[in-house]
Amino acid sequence: MGGAAGAYGFSSNTQAQAYADTVWDVFLAGNSTQRPFDDAVLDGVDLDIEGGSTTGYTAFIAQLRTRFAAGGGKRFYITGAPQCPFPDAMLGSTLNSAWFDMVFVQFYNNYCGLDAYPSGFNYDTWDQWAKTQAVNKDVKIYIGAPGSQSAAGRGYVDAPTLNAIVSNVRSKYTSLGGVMTWDASQAMGASAWGQSVSSSLKAGSAKTQARRRRR
Repeated sequence: MGGAAGAYGFSSNTQAQAYADTVWDVFLAGNSTQRPFDDAVLDGVDLDIEGGSTTGYTAFIAQLRTRFAAGGGKRFYITGAPQCPFPDAMLGSTLNSAWFDMVFVQFYNNYCGLDAYPSGFNYDTWDQWAKTQAVNKDVKIYIGAPGSQSAAGRGYVDAPTLNAIVSNVRSKYTSLGGVMTWDASQAMGASAWGQSVSSSLKAGSAKTQARRRRR
């Protein structure tokens, strides 16, 4: 939900709670005569809030989680996509007051992105947030990366560079969940960027699991 363009937002917590019920009925496990994906039930909601006001998002998430609890056992997720400057101008207060399962930090189009690695890249700040300020102390942080040079104004790095950054982050911070790509269609293009990053993540995960078994 959200995005970089268009007018959106809530005027009150009451409006946000009502909209959460609408999202539940139209896209998740509720009932509505209007279901764009027919009987398909989505796994959750991602908040990419880049405009409007900060009003209502904590109430929106709380209402959704009330619905999740009555969802018949299916696991649902709430995720957010803040920009890397900390705290995020639009989601900062919500990130500190609501339960997020995963946070996809946009490490691009800003001074703290992947192209600023290592000195300006601020994954350490987000790791500190996850461990000390997040409601969910097990929240996972994903490195948001442009899938091609045209996917963002700045922040793109090639696959070998990104793989090296991810390997370094993985060795230092337990909060790392993986990589988020903007967007998948460009990442899986002719350059094989997406395949390379995916293979590296899987190989790194296998090594981590092997080390844990040896312990």
